[in-house]
Amino acid sequence: MQSSRNTAARSSLSEAVYERVKADIFDFRLLPGTRFSENEIAERAQVSRTPVREALQRLEREGFLSVHAKSGWSVRLLDFERFEHLYDVRVIVETAAVKKLCSGEPGPALLELKRVWSVPPRQRIDDWSVVSGLDEAFHATLVAATGNPELSRIHADIQERIRIVRRLDFTSGARVHCTYDEHAAIVKAILSRKAQQANMLLRSHIETSKLEVRKISLHRLHLAHLAGRPA
Repeated sequence: MQSSRNTAARSSLSEAVYERVKADIFDFRLLPGTRFSENEIAERAQVSRTPVREALQRLEREGFLSVHAKSGWSVRLLDFERFEHLYDVRVIVETAAVKKLCSGEPGPALLELKRVWSVPPRQRIDDWSVVSGLDEAFHATLVAATGNPELSRIHADIQERIRIVRRLDFTSGARVHCTYDEHAAIVKAILSRKAQQANMLLRSHIETSKLEVRKISLHRLHLAHLAGRPA
């Protein structure tokens, strides 16, 4: 019984460290190439090295960290070719979802998306971090609305793996407003059952995001780190 309690407590600590380090990576407090030790993380999180090591090993398996013999850990450099491949897979998954949605009856999820994204400019949210989350939720909702849990699982995995660069898509107020316009147009086409138009709009929307990702440099990431927001 005591052993089970200890295991559960360690697992909880490991999960907390995992979420904290991952947030540091995603928010660019730990920039690509940054090196650190287990002791540094353990001291900052006020935990022993065991849950820290478990958390870091998990992040390594997910592709966010690299481990170096006798010299600690580092945040992996951004692999832009890999991100582009993931964006291509994302297009395949989301266009398949849109095609299915256009052949069925509109559900409450789509009507809610219309309400959120069809607001006039003066009512739009301009906080990039909030809009970034809403953008991710928009695409996840499109896929979930198909009712296919396996499609949603694949899509969620892709979203997780591109999130670190996707957040920098919203580099200006103009990009935020374009996202509102593009999302509203996609939903309108789906509700009108215009599958070809909806998928054309969706492809263009994702391709624009991918082009923004290509523009990201380590210098811009450094500026994002200093400013606490995308450069």
